[in-house]
Amino acid sequence: MPKILIIDDSPTDIHVVSKMLSKHGFETLSAENAEDGIELAKAHKPDVVLMDVVMPGMNGFQATRSLSRDAETANIPVIILTTKNMETDRMWGMRQGAKEYLVKPPVERELITKVKALIGQT
Repeated sequence: MPKILIIDDSPTDIHVVSKMLSKHGFETLSAENAEDGIELAKAHKPDVVLMDVVMPGMNGFQATRSLSRDAETANIPVIILTTKNMETDRMWGMRQGAKEYLVKPPVERELITKVKALIGQT
């Protein structure tokens, strides 16, 4: 069962996204801040990370850059999932190493399609 790590400071958003993913056969892990999320990524090697941007402490752009530049986690694709809807934010997120960029609230079909594409499922 593919494992998805959700890093988001909103328990509500974690719950909603976890339900979407579970319904489609994904196992989920979650962290409510970037630092804990990075540690979980190293410990559990999820198939995909869903990363919020606006969080206290380290933000999602910094965490994405950290994951993409660390040899332990560089092969784990990151999808940024945020309320930030500006093209400059999308471009910056991709430059930090994200593979996809989605705006909250996610459309379930789009989220599942992007996750499956990144793990090689169709």
